[in-house]
Amino acid sequence: MQALLLEKPRTFRFIDVAEPNAPAPGEAVVRVWSVGICGTDYGGYLGTMPFFSYPRIPGHELGVEVVSVGEGVTHVRAGDRCCVEPYINCQTCYACRRGLTNCCENHQTLGVHCDGGLRPLFTVPARKLYPSRHLTHAQNALVETLAIGCHAIDRAATQPAETVLIIGAGPIGLSAMEFARLSGSRVIVMDRVPGRLEFVRDKMGIVDTVTARGNVDDEQAIATLTDGRMCDVVVDATGSPVSMSNALSLCAFGGRLVYVGITQNDLTFPHALIMHRRELSILASRNALSRDFSRIIKLIEDGKIDTSPWITHRLPFAETASVFPALLKPDSGVIKAVIEMPS
Repeated sequence: MQALLLEKPRTFRFIDVAEPNAPAPGEAVVRVWSVGICGTDYGGYLGTMPFFSYPRIPGHELGVEVVSVGEGVTHVRAGDRCCVEPYINCQTCYACRRGLTNCCENHQTLGVHCDGGLRPLFTVPARKLYPSRHLTHAQNALVETLAIGCHAIDRAATQPAETVLIIGAGPIGLSAMEFARLSGSRVIVMDRVPGRLEFVRDKMGIVDTVTARGNVDDEQAIATLTDGRMCDVVVDATGSPVSMSNALSLCAFGGRLVYVGITQNDLTFPHALIMHRRELSILASRNALSRDFSRIIKLIEDGKIDTSPWITHRLPFAETASVFPALLKPDSGVIKAVIEMPS
């Protein structure tokens, strides 16, 4: 069977790989139907994602069907449609023993540290599968993206009376926006790309949007929208060191800043007059927790999260290598692209 290998930055290649063996105890063999593309995949392609290793079969946002299960697996069976929690944790390190499976000391993400789902069939730990009789394969491929935003907002511990600013209106920013809204907070979205802000207003119903300029104009715009208070929570989903360094100035006194985007650059910001004077908290948000996946499935099933606006581009597996570079262009209009695997 064919898999798509990212051999090195900017170099895809189709390769032949063997079909998986029968699953061992605790494992499942799955057929891949839908694969979401996210910022991690773009970063892997460009060579800017710090955790990405090469050569690698990408694909961690997955909608799959269970083909067979190994001994001891009872929560899924052949034919089940599932999403996949792609964070393979060791279960024994200090972080895992405390329930912090998202930052396992021996963490392996499918499609990043180890091979992922851009292949028809592969084997996964069955404990990483979450079934739903109602979600489509494409919806299942969105669950992991939503989980990233879910965890970021949980890290911020947002409250109904608070104002949350989401910087970056890509898929991760939009997922944080969904959970900020569910918390009852007021949401403001900032991005450099006008088309993304238009999407947020027209498709997601967010009234307050700001075109980011990366200077004092951003502070003035936020001050105007908040009567000078600034934002109780700022979630930076850009991965831009400039945005991430400037984000503290958009926080209210006693506010929290959550970094969900990733940069390899150093961040700099004034300590005394901004961070210390305002007594700000800075939080990192990595991946998501296992419990988030079941929660998100139920929210979609119950109609509390509407996935219909999310997928703006679909591409067949066979055309992924040729189409992928175009998805990176600002004028592509991509919010979320999903690869459709062959039957």
